[in-house]
Formats: sequence, C-alpha cells, structure tokens
Amino acid sequence: MDYWKSLDVHHHENWEAFELSPAAPKRLWLLTTRADHAYWDVEYADGDGLVFGSEGHGAPDWLHTKMEGQRLTIPHKNDTLRSLNLSTSVGIVAYEGLRQLR
Repeated sequence: MDYWKSLDVHHHENWEAFELSPAAPKRLWLLTTRADHAYWDVEYADGDGLVFGSEGHGAPDWLHTKMEGQRLTIPHKNDTLRSLNLSTSVGIVAYEGLRQLR
C-alpha cells in the first residue's frame, strides 16, 4: 500500500493490552455471521471501533463471548451463500458509520 506510512497504526501485544491502551475505541462492534442485529440497526458514535475476524476463520470464540451484545451482521438475502469478502465487508460497515457521523 502506498499510503501505509500515512496511517496511524498501533500494535498491541495482545487483546488485553489493546483494551488498556489509551488508543482503544470507546465502544467496539464485532461483525460476524453469528449476530442477531444488522449493522444498520446501530447508532454509531464518534470513537466507536469495528472488529472483523480473519477472512478464512472469522473471530475466535472467546471474542464472540466477550462481545455478546456488541455483535452485528451484514444480512444476506440467501443464508446458504458464503459470506462476503473481508475487504468488502469492511467497506460496507465503515461507510455506514461514516454516513451516520458525516
């Protein structure tokens, strides 16, 4: 990526270090197929963060448990279809948040 040096990247040793970091978002949303609420049903706030699992395996079970009540999904017309590409999913949800926050 030619813009990598322009990003404000923070590396953390583990999830606990991330949560304790001053740079941690105020509120997190886990995007997953294992959610009851759609990404458009949330009022996003300044300082929110979005969490996406890996493209091949999704988020680990411990994170699903930890983020109960903070899980969102991108609804599909047909539940038998595979999930969306990770970069497409990030774009869909990130731009909904930006749309709401303007």
